[in-house]
Amino acid sequence: MTDGQVTRLLNVRPWGGDPVDIHLEAESITRITPHSPDEAVAPADRRGTVDGRGLLALPGFINAHAHIDKSWWGKPWVSYGGETSTQGRIAHERAHRDELGIPGVEPTVEVLRQMLRTGTTAVRTHVDVDTGIGLRGLDVVREAVAAVDGAVEVHIVAFPQDGVLRRPGVLDLLDTAAQQGAQYIGGLDPAGIDRDPVGQLDALFDIAERRGVGIDIHLHDGGELGLFEMELIVDRTRRTGLGGRVNVAHGFAVGQIDTARQADLVASFADAEVSMTTVAPPRVAPLPLRTLRSAQVPVGLGTDGIRDLWSPFGDGDLLTLARQLAQLSGFRRDEELVDAVRVTSTDAASFVGRDVHDLVEGARADIVLVDAENPADALVRAPRRELVIAGGRVVADARVVTG
Repeated sequence: MTDGQVTRLLNVRPWGGDPVDIHLEAESITRITPHSPDEAVAPADRRGTVDGRGLLALPGFINAHAHIDKSWWGKPWVSYGGETSTQGRIAHERAHRDELGIPGVEPTVEVLRQMLRTGTTAVRTHVDVDTGIGLRGLDVVREAVAAVDGAVEVHIVAFPQDGVLRRPGVLDLLDTAAQQGAQYIGGLDPAGIDRDPVGQLDALFDIAERRGVGIDIHLHDGGELGLFEMELIVDRTRRTGLGGRVNVAHGFAVGQIDTARQADLVASFADAEVSMTTVAPPRVAPLPLRTLRSAQVPVGLGTDGIRDLWSPFGDGDLLTLARQLAQLSGFRRDEELVDAVRVTSTDAASFVGRDVHDLVEGARADIVLVDAENPADALVRAPRRELVIAGGRVVADARVVTG
């Protein structure tokens, strides 16, 4: 292929099914037809044709919780420092980000390219907004997205990493970010950081309601305190009519409360149309994924930071992270393993503003090919991504392509 644009993807197995040919036009899937192994491709039709060689096809992965502006990916190794508490990490990052050129266009571009190599084609990313860097991080991320020619669709959360109310001027920055195109504004531990859960949430919901944006709140506070804050979020979502546009990230308290109260909370999330995202952390009680899915509460999976001042870990591979989510959730049966893959793809459509994200006609042509028997096998082994198509274009190719 010469320009990377795909018009036909031959002989692939969507979700491990029978071999098909996927027909593309511009950024969309237009038709899916049974594959005929005896059908010859005329030389004139080979341009834009890719032979999938019977590989497993999955929808492109959606990273529902990232921090692509924070990374030092591609730079020399940075040793971890600072205290391990949330407040300690915030202070350490604020003290050292400038010397590392964070946020910077170059490492952000490298993170996006790494995501593409591992099959991620859409991202909801939190971008720091504070009195130290203002709105510069938003410009960095937009420039990085342009540098990869929009191969990754990126939705931005203007994120007050250093607090909302305790830093005068942050609310104005969030308001300006919303006016300048950020799809969401963020919040952070309204009680644990700002010590004023009612004040922080009232202020955030006011901006969101006036500016027509969504809200995505980091909530690490656990136990009864976290439960109380989530009840406040549900109440304000209902009163402002922002259902479907409010997300709770992490939400550790959900996995810490007793089963009956957990069921009530999940039911209230479903009724108010509040979603959740997780980064599948190994040392906290996991989200009750089965309960949330059963109640039709949207759940997204994200990488969190990737090689940043909070942690040296992370490589952007959502399939590997989905395996971790499955292990933490106690999944073993095939249908459960497939559910974990769907959390990274079809089920996460709403986190990047899509009605549908799948290998179906009319969907955006985001396709990942892997050498695996079925989705469960792909999850457990997380094999190399052989081919990644984003918006109808080949963006990562580890194999020989015809044409």
